[in-house]
Amino acid sequence: MIKKINISNSKLAGPYSPAIQVNELLFVSGQIPILFETGHIVGNNIVEQTEQVIANIKTVLKEAGSDISKVIKTTCFLKNMSDFPEFNEIYAKHFTSSPARSCVEVSAIPKGALVEIELIAQTGQ
Repeated sequence: MIKKINISNSKLAGPYSPAIQVNELLFVSGQIPILFETGHIVGNNIVEQTEQVIANIKTVLKEAGSDISKVIKTTCFLKNMSDFPEFNEIYAKHFTSSPARSCVEVSAIPKGALVEIELIAQTGQ
């Protein structure tokens, strides 16, 4: 069974779902540091933007009946790999279950963001 997960009052940047649930797996689209209600970027540096991305991830996970402890794999995109130490500090504070992870530098992220994270999580028990 495939189920779309939506965030009420969100202003998505494109034709996609915040997450798709297939059985007990949740595939969360790349989250950037926006306020769902406005679609505007939050934060001027990697620390502030990473905190907002993780807040968005937690919102999507909660909407799907999951939480950050059930994350299996993350893929992290950084605009500048020199931001990695600060990014990693914030990431480690929230992802205490140490899911599998890839982290790469990219030339651009939508809306000029500094960070984007997508993930796979478990739902249910």
